[in-house]
Amino acid sequence: MSEGTANIWRNGLWDNNPGLVQLLGLCPLLAISSTTVNGLGLGLATTVVLLVTSAAVSLLRSALAPEIRIPAFVLIIATTVTAVDLVLQAWLHDLSRTLGIFVPLIVTNCTILARAEAFASRRPLAAAVHDGLAQGVGFAAVLILLGAGRELVGHGTILADLDLLLGERFADFSVQVLPFDSGLLIALLPPGAFIGLGLMVALRQHLIQRSQPEPRMVREHEEPAQS
Repeated sequence: MSEGTANIWRNGLWDNNPGLVQLLGLCPLLAISSTTVNGLGLGLATTVVLLVTSAAVSLLRSALAPEIRIPAFVLIIATTVTAVDLVLQAWLHDLSRTLGIFVPLIVTNCTILARAEAFASRRPLAAAVHDGLAQGVGFAAVLILLGAGRELVGHGTILADLDLLLGERFADFSVQVLPFDSGLLIALLPPGAFIGLGLMVALRQHLIQRSQPEPRMVREHEEPAQS
């Protein structure tokens, strides 16, 4: 992996993560991330949209006049979201019903249009594909971690309802991590989503501060060194 590609992935996963740093797409992120599977499903759908949109914009960047650039980007995003929504309805109908309106609402995620305008429209295909994947995986990771935390505190389980994503053979699959069936109800409600995301943002900031070297403190009674 080249240095430029590594920087793209670091930017999407950590330095400029859509969910933790840019704080974009919060409506679906906070509303649907009540379980791990919900977060995983919406995260995968968003990643596909980012990947396809970035690739299409990069390929068409030289053919689009400046006057129609933004409308064309919106059309590409809307078409991709519609296709993803139809695929979910056809092959993952139960998951599509669970995610509901939040799959079509991916079209309003500012991250997608921002990456198309700021990055994909100015870079070659390979770099645009890496950026779309990095931004999508970064957003999906926040959805999955937030959903897992809320499900764990609210139900004591992880990966419940996995059959919505992988089929009926996983209908009874769930990992009972904590010894209770009913935990804190607030974790499953919208306030729990805000609290969980706030804790994740605070943890990221704490890790960044710990990784930075502490400034050297000069004592007041110390005299400058004599030459």
